[in-house]
Amino acid sequence: MKVLIVTYYWPPAGGPGVQRWLKFVKYLRDFNVEPIVFTAENPTYPITDVSLENEVPEGIEIVKCPIIEPNRILSKIKKENTQKSLGFLNPNPTLVDKALMYIRANYFIPDARKFWIRPSVKALKKYLSENKVDVVITTGPPYSVHLIGLKLKQQLKLKWIADFRDPWTSVDYFHLLPLTKKSLQKHYDLEEKVVKEADGVLMVSNHAKKKYEKKAKIIEVITNGFDDDGEKGKEEVVLDSKFTLTYIGMMSSERNPENLWEVLSEIAKENDEFANDFVLRFVGKVDNIISKRIKTSCIKNVEEVGYVPHHKAKQYQQQSQVLLIVVNNYPSAKEMIPGKTFEYLQAKRPVIGIGPEKGSLAEIIMEVGSGNVFSYDNKKDLKEFILNLYSQYKDGGVPNITGGIEKYHRKNLTKNLVNFIKRVS
Repeated sequence: MKVLIVTYYWPPAGGPGVQRWLKFVKYLRDFNVEPIVFTAENPTYPITDVSLENEVPEGIEIVKCPIIEPNRILSKIKKENTQKSLGFLNPNPTLVDKALMYIRANYFIPDARKFWIRPSVKALKKYLSENKVDVVITTGPPYSVHLIGLKLKQQLKLKWIADFRDPWTSVDYFHLLPLTKKSLQKHYDLEEKVVKEADGVLMVSNHAKKKYEKKAKIIEVITNGFDDDGEKGKEEVVLDSKFTLTYIGMMSSERNPENLWEVLSEIAKENDEFANDFVLRFVGKVDNIISKRIKTSCIKNVEEVGYVPHHKAKQYQQQSQVLLIVVNNYPSAKEMIPGKTFEYLQAKRPVIGIGPEKGSLAEIIMEVGSGNVFSYDNKKDLKEFILNLYSQYKDGGVPNITGGIEKYHRKNLTKNLVNFIKRVS
């Protein structure tokens, strides 16, 4: 069986967007499925990680098509108006910021990669006329990729699976877009068309699935996961000597857990020993707004490591005393399970989550018993949880979490994917 995977994010792209299908491709051959990857020839990635190129299986066919990136032009216009915030929207926008965001929201639907749709459909029609595949799979965001699949489905009557790494109109930044009513409706219409016309739809959480399940022909949840990455046989991890709380990934202005900073500041103010023992570590970019906010607190020890290659980020996860994960506070936050969640579980360190207490993230964390998730305004329980972890740290060390996580291994998830592909095809 052959499957053609259409994805914008592919090594050397870094960040979470590339991991899901890089790992599926790694294991598909184990289940007698041959993957072919179709991706952009000259993309503009916000983060690159060339080390991920080493994970692409040898001999995989990769087909590329040039892309026109409006973001390159927009970035030149904004050169003298550099955004200081890492958030989706500048908290102090100039007229230029507002104008560019309005243009982006209403003239680049579904997103700025829309100009990749037509050339990709043309290139893929030619490829598919010369090469037989059983199923085409599109993965988004960007959601323009799904429109490539939609047009191929309409014109070639092939089998097509749409994989939503994030749900379209309930992704965390969607409600921040300055959309007109007409543009908003266009997003809803395109989303519904993709879900209805795809032969199969994949989601990454049960809460996200609920939105689409009545419209899709076949729909299934296959979460993200973790991989060994050749780690077996490596030296035993040595935990940090300090009481470290580590956050992996971009800490943007919309992902600002104010209750956590307040609780940590309170504990540090009340307990000098905690203040000296505690280290707040960020592995990835941190918004200036958050950096400045933390500096006004009583948190004495803060490390901003910056972006590191994926394998290095996993080392930080494994050596940290406690791990932090945050879901943006937005209307559909219950649907979100950040991709890093499963590598956190693999690290077997306790997890503090900030997000909906009855959301998809909380369900995973509680199922494995790796920690707890606290709502954005829950300071009381969060403080008690941190103090309990600190007490364990002082009394011999915070123990590893040993809950069963094997079903989230990338190979097991790929087996589920292959079963789904067979159902569709």
